[in-house]
Amino acid sequence: MRQIILDTETTGLEPEQGHRIIEIGCVELINRRKSGRSFHRYLRPDREVDRGAQQVHGLTNEFLAQQPRFADVVDELIEFISGAELIIHNAAFDLAFLDAEFKRLPGPLRQARSICSVIDTLPMARMMHPGQRNSLDALCKRYGVDNSHRELHGALLDAQILLDVYLAMTGGQTALILGESTESQRDVAFEPVAAIARPRGLLRVLRATTEELVAHERMLLDIDKSSGGKTVWKQLALAVESR
Repeated sequence: MRQIILDTETTGLEPEQGHRIIEIGCVELINRRKSGRSFHRYLRPDREVDRGAQQVHGLTNEFLAQQPRFADVVDELIEFISGAELIIHNAAFDLAFLDAEFKRLPGPLRQARSICSVIDTLPMARMMHPGQRNSLDALCKRYGVDNSHRELHGALLDAQILLDVYLAMTGGQTALILGESTESQRDVAFEPVAAIARPRGLLRVLRATTEELVAHERMLLDIDKSSGGKTVWKQLALAVESR
């Protein structure tokens, strides 16, 4: 399974008012492991950045004027995200800007959802934590994800933080770069493991009876009811159904 954590920074809040993407950051997951691949570009918007937006991300008009335009990097972006499952926090915002950028390009009209499927972690978080704040910063605090280095918003930085939050939300580990190992792990001495002799003949498979399956389902319903509908498997099932 290939997933892409995506985030953008923009000149303002409304693509309908001509605001543009000025930064795109993507981080790749393969089977819930960090692959080490990313896509990151600053973009020339050909318009002024709103003062309020600049205070959020710190990107100046002078810096952005030296960057490529969206049309210059779109083929590379599509190649990176094509066929993957995009994971975005508040996906409606980023997708609206991406689709507005696609609409400006010559040729057949493209939309982000025609290139990738999308998981929005904001409604997922709202289902899992109703009545609570579910901004990226709030989720970092809730799941113990370190964002102390996040003084300003940045597309690649926020995508990397969202990656850790998403893995924590969905029950996965957050430090799974392929081939990585820590010093403490390398210093541990392991005893050799002896192989267990497999008995001869066919393995006997015991399948659950109809009564056992019904009892299991009843137990899951009781657990979900006692938790107020907050069990992780129920939330994930609802998230998948809503896609």
